[in-house]
Amino acid sequence: MKKALLLFAAAASLVACNQSQKQEKKAKAEWKQFDVKYPETKKVDTVDEYFGVKVKDPYRWLENDTAKDTEAWVEKQNEVTFGYLDKIPYRDSIKSRYTELMNYPKVSAPRKVGDYFFIYKNDGLQDQSVIYYKKGKDGEEKVFMDPNKMSEDGTVTVSLMGASDDDRYMAYRYSEAGSDWGEIRVRDIEKNEDTGDILKWVKFSGAAWYKDGFYYSRYPAPKDGLELSAKNTFHQVYYHKLGTSQDKDKLIYANKENPKLYHNISVTEDDEYLILNVSEGTENNDIYFRKTANEGGEFKPLIDGFKAKSSVTDHKDGKFYVVTDLNAPNNRFVAIDVNNVDEAGWENILDESESKLNGVSKGGGYLFAQYMENATDKVYRMNYDGSDRVEVKLPGTGSAGGFYAKKEEDKLYYTFTSFTYPNTIFEYNIEKNESKEYYRPELKFNPEDYVEKQIWYKSKDGTDVSMFIVHKKGIELDGTHPTMLYGYGGFNISLTPSFSTSNIILLENGGVYAMANLRGGGEYGEKWHKEGMLMKKQNVFDDFIAAGEYLIKEGYTTKDKLAIAGGSNGGLLVGASMTQRPDLFKVAFPAVGVMDMLRYHKFTVGWGWVPEYGSSEQSKEMFEYLKGYSPLHNLKKGTDYPATMVTTADHDDRVVPAHSFKFAATLQEKHAGTDPVLIRIAVRAGHGAGKPISKIIEEQADKWSFMFWNMEYADLPGAE
Repeated sequence: MKKALLLFAAAASLVACNQSQKQEKKAKAEWKQFDVKYPETKKVDTVDEYFGVKVKDPYRWLENDTAKDTEAWVEKQNEVTFGYLDKIPYRDSIKSRYTELMNYPKVSAPRKVGDYFFIYKNDGLQDQSVIYYKKGKDGEEKVFMDPNKMSEDGTVTVSLMGASDDDRYMAYRYSEAGSDWGEIRVRDIEKNEDTGDILKWVKFSGAAWYKDGFYYSRYPAPKDGLELSAKNTFHQVYYHKLGTSQDKDKLIYANKENPKLYHNISVTEDDEYLILNVSEGTENNDIYFRKTANEGGEFKPLIDGFKAKSSVTDHKDGKFYVVTDLNAPNNRFVAIDVNNVDEAGWENILDESESKLNGVSKGGGYLFAQYMENATDKVYRMNYDGSDRVEVKLPGTGSAGGFYAKKEEDKLYYTFTSFTYPNTIFEYNIEKNESKEYYRPELKFNPEDYVEKQIWYKSKDGTDVSMFIVHKKGIELDGTHPTMLYGYGGFNISLTPSFSTSNIILLENGGVYAMANLRGGGEYGEKWHKEGMLMKKQNVFDDFIAAGEYLIKEGYTTKDKLAIAGGSNGGLLVGASMTQRPDLFKVAFPAVGVMDMLRYHKFTVGWGWVPEYGSSEQSKEMFEYLKGYSPLHNLKKGTDYPATMVTTADHDDRVVPAHSFKFAATLQEKHAGTDPVLIRIAVRAGHGAGKPISKIIEEQADKWSFMFWNMEYADLPGAE
C-alpha cells in the first residue's frame, strides 16, 4: 500500500488500513479524471533576427500586460488552474494545517531611534506586520503604523527607511500590490503624524538623512499604462528638504551619458561625507565621495573602473573602512586614507581568507566581521584596526543577521535561524560580547523531531557542490519520500539555512527538503559566482540536475517523487532544468522566472542583469549561448514534461509576467504528456516582497496540493 501522507499526527491512529485502501482507490480514480483543457492561445507572426538567425516569437502579444486580450487570457488561465486545484480533495486540509502553523506571533528585532524602540509585529495571521513603538525599553507599546488599515485587501506595505539625525522624523516606504515602485513618506515620531511629504517614482533607494532633509534616488515618471513594464532608465539622486514639494527637490547626481546605471547615496555616521554608489547592474560597482559641506562639489573616485564589488562600512579619523573583492575573490577589509585613495596605499585590516568575508558592520564603537563558512555564518567582534578579535557565540550552525547599532549604543539585537530553528532574536551586550535570548516564537511543531545535514556531491564536471538536506529523524532511505529540491544559483546570492513554516507541511509527512549551493551563488566567494555566470551559466543547471540525481541515487526519493522549485533567477533555473532533463523530475515550480533570455533586458530593470547573463544583442556567440538554454526557446514539441505550475503575479515589475505568460503558453502547446502544465497568476501581487499572509497561505497550500496530487499521494484527509 502506498505510504500514507498524514497531515495530522492524530489521524494515523484513527484511520484503519482497510479504510485507507478504499480512500486510496477512490482518490486514484478521481485523479485519473482530472482532464485539463487549456485555453486556446492565439499566435501572431512575430519574428526577430539575431546575427542572421530568425527567431519566432508567436506569443509576443502577451508582453502587453494591460491589453484587454492579455487580461482575458490571464482570466481564462486562472479559471483552468483553480478549477484543477479545486478538485484536489485534500487541498482544504493542507490549507487548514498551514494556517494553523502560520498562526503564531512574529516579532522583529527592535530598532532604537533616540529614546524610542520600534518593532514589527504580526499577531499570527495579519496580512501585514504592524509597526509598534515605545518610549524607553519598558515604555507602553503603541501602534506607529498599521498597513492593514491602509487597504481593503492587505496589499499595502510600509517599511521604515531611517530617522533624521535629531531622531524627530522617520522616513518610510509606502508601496502597493507588491510593486517595486514606492513612495517615500515622512512621519513625525513624537506626534505619530505624517508631515505631508510624499516622493513618487522611487525604486531601489534609501533615505540618507542630512540636516533638515535626506538624499534619495528615483526614476523619471513612466508613461501612463507602462508603469509595470517599461524599461527604467536614468536613475538619479535628489535631496529633499522637509516641508517642500517634490518638484523643489535638488538634483544631486545624474549621468546623462549612460542611462543604464544605478545611483545611491549614503551619509557617513559622522556626517562628514557623502558616499555615492554607482553600479552597471547587479555585478561590480564604483564608489565616489565628497564632503557633505561641499555642496555642489565634484564627487571624487574611491574605487572606480567597475572592476570590483565594494561597500563602505564607516569613516573614522580620515579613513574609509571598506569591504572589497578587488584582487580578493573572497573579500578583504581595508582602510583607505581619504587623501590617498590609490590601492598601493590601502591598509589591509582583514586579509582574504579561505572563508568568504560576507560583510563588516559597526556598532557601539566596534566592528563586526561576518564570514560564511560552508554556507553558514560566523561573526567576530573587533576593533577598527582588527585587534582584539573575538567570536560572537551563536546558538548553533545557521544564519545570523542584524549586527548594527550607532556608535553610542551598548546593545544591539540580532536574529538567528536554521532549517529547524525558528527565527529567534537575541539581545547582545557589545562590550561584554554576551548574548541572551530576547524573543523565541512558539510554533505548533517540535524541531527535535527533525534533522538537518550538509552533504557534498559531484557535479557533471567533477566539481564538489554542497547541499543541505532536512527530514524527519529515522526515515529509511528507500526512495519513497516526496522530495522538494530548491535552488537559485546566481547574482552572487547565498542560500543559507533558514526556517520555513511552509516546509513543515512536507517534513511532517515524511518528505525531504533539499537546498543546493549551486555555482553562480555567493556561498564560496566571487570565484564560485563567476563559475556560474555569462558563458558558464550551464554549470548552474548541471549542478542542480546532479543534485537531483544524487537524491535518487542515495535513496531519498525517485524521479516519480522529485519536485524542483525556484524563484526569479531560480525560476530560470527550474525552467532550464526541466527543459534539459524532463525525465528526471515529476513536478516543477518555476516562480516569477526569467524565461525569455533573448528579450529579458528590454523590460523594467532587466538591463541591470546583463553583467550576469550577457545579452542576445552583444555578440553572436552570446546570442547562441543564451538561446541554447533559454527555457522559452528550448521547449520541444512532443516532449513529456513534468507536472508544472508556473507562478507569477500581475504587478511583478521586476521579472515582468510576460516571461511566465509566454513560457506557459508554449509549454501547453508543446507538452505531450498527461501531467498538467498550468500557470497560477496572482492578482494585486508582485515579485514576492510584501505579499499578504492570506495570499501566502493560499499559494503554498496550492503548491503542496499540486505536488502531492501529481505524485499520486491519494490517501489524505478529505479524499473521501
